[in-house]
Amino acid sequence: MPSRGPHLPGRSGVASDRLTAMAEQPRNGKVTVVGAGFYGSTTALRLAEYDIFETVVLTDIVEGKPEGLALDMNQSRPIEGFETEVVGVGGGSYEGTEGSDVVVITAGLPRKPGMSRMDLIETNAKIVRSVAENIARTSPDAVVIVVSNPLDEMTALAQLATDFPKNRVMGQAGMLDTARFTNNVAGELGAAVGSVRTLTLGSHGDTMVPVPSRCTVDGKPLTDVLPADRIEHLVDRTRNGGAEVVALLKTGSAYYAPSAAAARMARAVMEDSGAVMPVCAWVDGEYGISGVYLGVEAEIGREGVRRVVEGDLTESELAGLREAAEAVRAKQADVADL
Repeated sequence: MPSRGPHLPGRSGVASDRLTAMAEQPRNGKVTVVGAGFYGSTTALRLAEYDIFETVVLTDIVEGKPEGLALDMNQSRPIEGFETEVVGVGGGSYEGTEGSDVVVITAGLPRKPGMSRMDLIETNAKIVRSVAENIARTSPDAVVIVVSNPLDEMTALAQLATDFPKNRVMGQAGMLDTARFTNNVAGELGAAVGSVRTLTLGSHGDTMVPVPSRCTVDGKPLTDVLPADRIEHLVDRTRNGGAEVVALLKTGSAYYAPSAAAARMARAVMEDSGAVMPVCAWVDGEYGISGVYLGVEAEIGREGVRRVVEGDLTESELAGLREAAEAVRAKQADVADL
């Protein structure tokens, strides 16, 4: 009897038709993820599994690591049914990243237990500046998404180092913090995650500004379903969400939720979707704030941030956002010297 070859999951019937249709879908564009740690590699895999890009490039200073991860990811394509090719580039090279439409910067030292985000600034500033300068050289038309910590400062530094228009450099902050807030509320109430809507603005750190007035559960205001003290508890837990994960892991930091946030932002850029997302974007007059990178809602498309979207805030929430802006402004001014 002739060999029929190995059986792969999903290769029969309707599933086979689906995979054939996916293979015929047009794919275009290149996205580069800088940094092949847990965060970067998970982001690369999420982007590849979207199956909308022609190529995902994963780079790292370590020789062989991104190449090995890329090979492993590519070997999952017949099982998961995606065609996007993942390319690994090690040794600190940017060969193969040229002409990227989107670049996600995950490179940098991860936060360790007891370490504040500001403890990271000098080390990560050197790394991010080097990465940004290489991006400017190899992909001068790219949209840059920064996820390296301290996030607000590194986003400002990446814009200075690339000298890109400010709308083409943004940071991943509110997407992650909002997801954490949503999950915390859902867990508190035993509610479906999909029934909860939350929002966080401000900085990615101590001056994060959760926005309870814009939060709902099954369409009902959060303040109608939870007492003020429980909301404040969930706000505090959200603000310290990263530290909570770090403390439990003992080594390393969060990467599943952060990678999902960064990947969704990159997808919105490539699809020119116009999706409104909470991100770290340049603010120039909105909410009475100017001249600073800050966590706000923004409409995302192929040019990066199309516009900052001003939503309704209570007086205390607006005051918190303006306070966050001033705190971040001072830190971002220091980054210019790095």
